[in-house]
Amino acid sequence: MELKFKVESFRKIPNPYLVKGEGEKRAMMYIAICDVKNIPDCIPMETNPRKQKLTTGVPKKIKASLLDESYLDFYLLNRGLCISASDVTFNNYSNEIRIVFDDPEFHGDVDGGHTYKVILENRDKLDFGKQFVKLEILTGIEDIFQRLAAARNTSTQVQDKSIAELENRFEIIKRAIEKEKYASDIYFEENDQGDIDVSDILAILNMFNIDLYPDMEKFPTASYSAKQKCIRTYIDYHKKLGDGGDNPYVKMMPIMTDIFELYDQIEVNMGKYYKEKFPKGKYGTVKGVAAMKNGEYYQSKFYKTDMDYTTPTGFIYPILGSFRALLKEENHQYTWRKDPFAVLDDLGGELVMTTVERSRTLGNNPQSVGKDTGNWKTLYMTVKLGLLE
Repeated sequence: MELKFKVESFRKIPNPYLVKGEGEKRAMMYIAICDVKNIPDCIPMETNPRKQKLTTGVPKKIKASLLDESYLDFYLLNRGLCISASDVTFNNYSNEIRIVFDDPEFHGDVDGGHTYKVILENRDKLDFGKQFVKLEILTGIEDIFQRLAAARNTSTQVQDKSIAELENRFEIIKRAIEKEKYASDIYFEENDQGDIDVSDILAILNMFNIDLYPDMEKFPTASYSAKQKCIRTYIDYHKKLGDGGDNPYVKMMPIMTDIFELYDQIEVNMGKYYKEKFPKGKYGTVKGVAAMKNGEYYQSKFYKTDMDYTTPTGFIYPILGSFRALLKEENHQYTWRKDPFAVLDDLGGELVMTTVERSRTLGNNPQSVGKDTGNWKTLYMTVKLGLLE
């Protein structure tokens, strides 16, 4: 898809990492100021994780600012639109910008969806030259798209989980982990004490929802690439089923602590499992992995176990998610078909080798691994086969 439209001004922002040894070199940023009358009405919105509801307070304030012609400063007051694209060019003679969208999974509106919808619904009430909006256009961010979308849309996540906490929707999780040492480390709303976000908890639990992912037809890649979706999934289940036995998260309660312990076991032992398959290799040299420096250990997510390495979640999530193959439901409860820790000891090296090699085929990119359905499927099949054997 290609869009062309006039803008008032256009600037390319230099990438500060182009001349440095490290950093994201592919990403490029462009800033444009555009008359709201000239904004195309077909910018792709599939990339925006927010649901645009124009009846709430924030959209009403955006509308009031847009239509208030006594203060012609909308482009200064509003954050504008953040757009991901594959290419962007500018014609100095016609003041026309050209934006190309190649992949609907990564290209389109990332942030500013409410602003965009408010503009489209109300700009006919304005004349040309009255109000302008800022466009931030990013290219080359496909590999970091999930992190970008999460960072730019934090307020929605905060709102969803904070409201869910006020409505006591997290009691299922709190009861399941109340005796664990990390129970007080989880924060359920903004400004809570703790260092484990409940959105991470919900993303991890999403991987083991066999009501939603019963087999190999679908894989929980959303746990890595769309945590906001995991929050909404949990809330939607609770709104529909409450704390009743049909709620998959209630069924999951007997194994929740196993899941979080399994996460830690994988995280702590990644280096050991790597050595099993690559005896002469150094796990710390794998792209995305960081090795201990100056004698200061890293600590695991839940049990704060000392670690020589920190591993990207793009590696950990698909490996952890593969243990969904061990689950079954009995009497409205999830249970293990086989001891998951014994399976991990047996297959850990194989799972890590598969993941690292997949990363290498994808350009040494752990983020690509985290969202690669093929890798999730291969790991799941490995555990499934191990169960059969």
